Amino acid sequence: MLSAMIVDDEAPARSELCYLLEETGRVDGIDEAASAREAVEKIIENRPDVLFLDISMPKTTGMQLAEALHKLKNPPAVVFVTAYSEYAVNAFDVDAVDYLMKPVETERLGTALDKVEARAVPAAPASHTPQERIPVEKGGRKVLVPVDQIRYIEAKDDYSCIYTDNDRFLSTISLAQLENRLAPHGFFRVHRGYIVNLEHVEDVEVVSSGILQLGLDGIPDKKISVSRRRVVQLKRALGI
Repeated sequence: MLSAMIVDDEAPARSELCYLLEETGRVDGIDEAASAREAVEKIIENRPDVLFLDISMPKTTGMQLAEALHKLKNPPAVVFVTAYSEYAVNAFDVDAVDYLMKPVETERLGTALDKVEARAVPAAPASHTPQERIPVEKGGRKVLVPVDQIRYIEAKDDYSCIYTDNDRFLSTISLAQLENRLAPHGFFRVHRGYIVNLEHVEDVEVVSSGILQLGLDGIPDKKISVSRRRVVQLKRALGI
């Protein structure tokens, strides 16, 4: 069961989302805050697993609060809940798990909770399913690639490029969809444009600009940069 906090300056919006969360049966203990300042005090005191955060609030916005949470050692997962779709791109920059539009639909809320739970344990060995395979395009035909053969995935326009140790495949599945599908299998989105298989991370290097780069076994000529927003969670996932 997850613990949650709803941060929204509008009381009716908080009450509606609280009701929807209780209906899922997956959240135990829901706190509320009407401002970013109140939220910070309660987050430090109660340590919720996930924050359902409105973006448009007086004084400190939800986006500013999400940015400030990175100063915490173990920040809660953030799910934005807003009436404004134009902030969706910026949501990834502050490491948001999901982005829900008001009025919130029950099915989308369930998907967001799935993502929060997957993020909490990104590399759990017990959840590996060797039979899981990803459909890709190769030579004009469909090929099914076992997930344990995948080293990393790179975003290519509207497609995803899937790399194994000796081949490359094109997939019509978006990077966001692959992130949700592969998280239980030990994959981690380290950057806006990359997902890596944590089992194949061979080395972690700090380059001159302070950016982390990952080296993968079987692919000696490729280094993958890690978004600054993802560094803390990645280190935790790798146990370093």
